[in-house]
Amino acid sequence: MALIGSGIGNVRAFELPCGIWADGESVGSPRTVLVKWRSVWEDKFYQVYVNGQYGGATIDSQQRQMIVQMPTSLESPVRIEVFAVEAEQAGIDFSSEIGSPVGPSGRVRISMLRGQRLPVGAIAQVYFDNGTGEIDYDKVLNESPIRIWPARQDKAGFGMNCFAVGDFGYDSAAAVGFGRGVFGQGQFGLDADSLEWTSPVIGTGVYRFAVKVTDGLGNESDSIETDQVMLTSAARPAEKMNIFSFDKQTNQLVLGVS
Repeated sequence: MALIGSGIGNVRAFELPCGIWADGESVGSPRTVLVKWRSVWEDKFYQVYVNGQYGGATIDSQQRQMIVQMPTSLESPVRIEVFAVEAEQAGIDFSSEIGSPVGPSGRVRISMLRGQRLPVGAIAQVYFDNGTGEIDYDKVLNESPIRIWPARQDKAGFGMNCFAVGDFGYDSAAAVGFGRGVFGQGQFGLDADSLEWTSPVIGTGVYRFAVKVTDGLGNESDSIETDQVMLTSAARPAEKMNIFSFDKQTNQLVLGVS
C-alpha cells in the first residue's frame, strides 16, 4: 500500500471566508476549506482525499496545509483524510486503496468482473434480502438493467471487432490490454476490466446482495451472492455548535449541538 496513514494527526478543516463584515462576522466561502495537519514524517509528500476522492497533493515535504474543494452536501458530513506518500508518488491517485464498498449514506457499491466470455446483449440484475437474511429474487434492486456491453466496440470476439487485426479467433484489437484491466482475471495476455454499480439509499441495516447475468435470449446465470454487509446512514451535519461548558481542572469541553 502506497498511502501512509500513521504518524499524521491533528487534522483540522477550516471554512474560508469570502467576506468579513465590519462587526467581525464573516460569510463562508462555499465548497472551499483549508486543511491543516501535523506529521512525524520529514521526507514524505502528502495527499488529501475528500470522501475517498483525490483532492490534491503537497509540492514539498514541509507543507502541512492545503486548500481543497468540498462537495455541495447539506444532508451528510464530508470525510477528509490526509496520507503521506513518497515524493515520486505524490501525483498518483490512490483512491482505490481507501475505497470502501459501503457508501457514505446508506448505499452499497458492487464491483463486477467484465470478462470477454460474457455474451453480447447481456445485462446484470442486482437483488438483496431487505434485511431478512433471505435474498428475494422476485424484486430487482437496480432501477434499470445494467448493460454489460453498452458499447459494441468493448466486446472482443471472432467477428465482433476489427476483423483479422487482433489475435486469432478473438478480434481483440479494442480489448483491454495486458496490465490495463483486472490483472490475471481475463484471457491470457488480454486481461479483463470491471464495472461498478452504486445502489440507491437503502438505510441502516445488515444486508446480503446477489447478482445474476441474463443474456439476450433471457437465459439466466447462477446467482453470485455476497456475504453480509453492514450499511450505516450518514448522520446529518449539525447546524449550530456552541460551547456549553469547559472544566479547566479536567480539561473537559462540552459542546451543545442544535
